[in-house]
Amino acid sequence: MKRSLIVVLAVSVLVACGGSGSKEKKADDKAESKTTDLSQNPDYQNGLSLVAKSNCLTCHNVDQVVTGPPYREIANKYGDMPDTIIAHLAKKIISGGNGVWGQIFMTPHPDVSQADAEAMVKYILLLKK
Repeated sequence: MKRSLIVVLAVSVLVACGGSGSKEKKADDKAESKTTDLSQNPDYQNGLSLVAKSNCLTCHNVDQVVTGPPYREIANKYGDMPDTIIAHLAKKIISGGNGVWGQIFMTPHPDVSQADAEAMVKYILLLKK
């Protein structure tokens, strides 16, 4: 009888521990798939491609300060703003400027179309943590 009770208790403990672990694993899997899904996002793919073909990476990096602010800082600053911010930031890419991130001047990129600049901004904003 004692042996049966011990076995039942042991199985109950294992089931209880296994149940909460699987929930945590499911939450981890969802977070991981969200990150994985980002690379499947067309805005991410298109913007990344345009950034890679341009000279943006000369002054910017995803997480580290080069000359200009890291993309993730930009995303964290503007990511919760209305969608109108996309056109505004795209115009800043095209016309250049300074003052928002310090006195270092951002070189204008007049050869970048408004549509391409907006695609780049969408990519950057997707990097928000």
